[in-house]
Amino acid sequence: MMIQHALLSLMIGATPAAAQVTLSPADQAAAFKAAGFEKHGAAWHGCGDPGTASYTPGAIETVRDLDGDGRPEAVITEGSTACFGGDEMGYTLVSKQADRSWKSIASGTGILAILATKGVAGWPDLEIGGQGFCFPVQRWNGKAYVLHRHQYEGKPCRPAR
Repeated sequence: MMIQHALLSLMIGATPAAAQVTLSPADQAAAFKAAGFEKHGAAWHGCGDPGTASYTPGAIETVRDLDGDGRPEAVITEGSTACFGGDEMGYTLVSKQADRSWKSIASGTGILAILATKGVAGWPDLEIGGQGFCFPVQRWNGKAYVLHRHQYEGKPCRPAR
């Protein structure tokens, strides 16, 4: 699990995008709530893990303006084999809106990598890593992130069926 968190941080941080931003405690709480998390003590929980040893509470992995609108986006991760199977990690991408609220943009199972290629309105493509050697890349179509292609190490591939 620790290797995945280190890999995730490297993948997210490796993208040419705006500088890392710091969120206020109120924005952090609003971002977690938009991602569907609830606070239990000092930790944020989202997937409903029953208390397994593999569980890692929610964490804000990165905060940057990904689409160039002047407002931050945040990638929130959580680890659990009970919730996410062999991939061991889930992610939620949330975005601060013009009205100052936060909105969930994309979520799923796997290790999120933000790519340099872009979809509608400047939103970056998202590679969803996990087990295997051919990963889905999602592109923003103006309303949602949808499957755009598959790749491995930047080269097109076909997923095993």
